[in-house]
Amino acid sequence: MNRPDRPDARDTTDVQNGAVMPTDVRCLVETDESSGLLRLSGVLDSAAAGAVRDALLLRLCERPGPVVVDLSRLRVADPAARRVFAEVRREIADWPAAGVLVLDPTETTAGDGLAVCSTLDEALAALARAPMTAATTTELAPVVGAARQVRMLVTDRCARWGIGALAEAGCIAATEMVNNVVAHARTGMTVRLAPHGGTLHIGVRDRSRRQPAYRGLAPVDTAGGRGLLLIDTVAQRWGSTLLPDGKLVWAVLHPTPLPL
Repeated sequence: MNRPDRPDARDTTDVQNGAVMPTDVRCLVETDESSGLLRLSGVLDSAAAGAVRDALLLRLCERPGPVVVDLSRLRVADPAARRVFAEVRREIADWPAAGVLVLDPTETTAGDGLAVCSTLDEALAALARAPMTAATTTELAPVVGAARQVRMLVTDRCARWGIGALAEAGCIAATEMVNNVVAHARTGMTVRLAPHGGTLHIGVRDRSRRQPAYRGLAPVDTAGGRGLLLIDTVAQRWGSTLLPDGKLVWAVLHPTPLPL
């Protein structure tokens, strides 16, 4: 069943083929729940680009694995707005189990670093060929015991995925990410883990838009403030992405430090 997300939609609607469709909408986003297909139709301009970005990021948060973004019914009124797809690809590059494939018959998005297909059959075939994403997702409450739960999960999955050498560092990073939610966001959270080429990717999503602020070494005479320092120490890369309903904090861990 398709679930329409309507960035910048008006209130007036018509019923077409059993589905409620806006009659005056700048850009409509429709999600196919049975697959990784996300369809855009209408007009994409600078005013709609932000809402499209948010819709794509939310979908990538909700579903592990690659997503096909179908642009075949989309008219781009502002060429600069088309860059939103490349921006999303860069934003999710280090997220656990996330990827974007663009269906663009005009192929005008090619050259933005995106994987582009010209037909739906080609896109769906590419999606089918994509390796099954080895990812795990769990929901945690903002309680003290959440850190222990995430350590057990990281240890078990690292062993299962053959990256046991990353379990200790992964436990440190995941513990601090979860503890930050418990201490500051105080909302439920979604934890996702995924291996990729011998690395471990961790993502923790919460419902607060307060982003973590890393200020380097904490004074020795202060309590707390060292969580992000620990993440920065064990992770090769980490960051935070704002979402319409919160944020996602992510980290990437390698078995050996990257060369400086």
